[in-house]
Amino acid sequence: MFRYKIVLSLLKFQNAIEQLQSQSQQKTYLLAVSGGVDSMVLVELFRVCNLKFEVAHINYHLRNEDSNLDQKLVSDFCERYQIPFHLYEVSEVDKQPENSIQNWARELRYRFFREIQERENLDFIVTAHHLNDQLETFMINLSKASGIRGLSGIPKNENGIIRPLLDFSKDEIYDFAKENQIEFREDKSNQKTDYLRNKIRHNIVPELEKINSDFLTQFSKSINYINQAKYFINASVDEKIEILKTNSDENQIIINKDKFSKESELIRYEILKRFGFNDENEMQKVLTAQTGSSFFNSEFQLIINRNELIFEEKKEKRKKSKDEILLEIEDNETIIPQNIKNEIQKFGKCFWKIDKNKVQLPLKLKKKQEGDLFFPIGMIGKKKISKFFKDQKLSILAKQKIWLLCDADDLILGVLPFRQDGRFSSESSDSLIVKI
Repeated sequence: MFRYKIVLSLLKFQNAIEQLQSQSQQKTYLLAVSGGVDSMVLVELFRVCNLKFEVAHINYHLRNEDSNLDQKLVSDFCERYQIPFHLYEVSEVDKQPENSIQNWARELRYRFFREIQERENLDFIVTAHHLNDQLETFMINLSKASGIRGLSGIPKNENGIIRPLLDFSKDEIYDFAKENQIEFREDKSNQKTDYLRNKIRHNIVPELEKINSDFLTQFSKSINYINQAKYFINASVDEKIEILKTNSDENQIIINKDKFSKESELIRYEILKRFGFNDENEMQKVLTAQTGSSFFNSEFQLIINRNELIFEEKKEKRKKSKDEILLEIEDNETIIPQNIKNEIQKFGKCFWKIDKNKVQLPLKLKKKQEGDLFFPIGMIGKKKISKFFKDQKLSILAKQKIWLLCDADDLILGVLPFRQDGRFSSESSDSLIVKI
């Protein structure tokens, strides 16, 4: 019976990986492995499925000798199976804060993961979040009135981070570890109830499972329904912004305030969230604010002007968006940083061939600037990038994420991944390749 359950777990895992990586060819992965049962089962599943991966571990030195034993467990496993192992040891240089240790630790580890991912040219970062984590996150977000995005829980695939164990319960993970004799270490701090997540884990979830022994399975179905609703609502919000807006350009979008105020609370909340205004209390302030009032966040300024809501990109962000990324070329293929490639892949795929004799190296990526134009392949004549964006029906937020491929003389070679400039296209076997 146990072996049958393990086979089902393997099939379930393989199916999750196939769905998350979206393409049939083999991908490469960076696994975040702490030494706990979740991540040790994750690394074993990757190993037995013959996937190509590397391992990253962070020693925060927060739990004295226990932290060193966690590190030794992971490094020994990687040495035994000849798995590339990356270690970061936190030191005094990292300036641990007096509060918000969890946020500090999260920011530190993901910065470390992204550095490895880019350096080793790996496709995905992988974490061992599971169904119980999903439930705890849902409960935390439910208590914060966080909207549809919060209630949809931890995403399975977001910004190049995938979580293939999200449909596995903690019990399933423990069963797999026991049957396969997987060594792991328990973090004793997880037994404390100092943090809200641990209170939910130890005090609330067991009571829910007493009420319904099949609670986790039913919750898994519910979270999938909520995610489907989220995609539907996101599309509806995009359409609603187009209906409500009275004007827009690359730096701002103007919405009719009266029409906005007549929308449902959900739609108003989701629109404000699109521009980074996440506090539900801000919504009422926006609706009652006088002309000339302003609201700010890290990316946008919201200005109230009579019957207009003006969402304007902050000047510091505009300046930052003009940064350029120089690209290397290996064997005629243009190497695009993995984090940028993950961002571009959300909009589609491309395979461009560029005439090397018509461009000046190095190639680079840049954001759109006023007056930029190109000659789209398959079309007659030139077109402004702003008009091309409009034809593609891109939202103002989507436009900010689009990269232009240029040469050293700032000639635009295409809008990634939508359309190449026909003037530089080539069918020669010696062409420069740009592949997303």
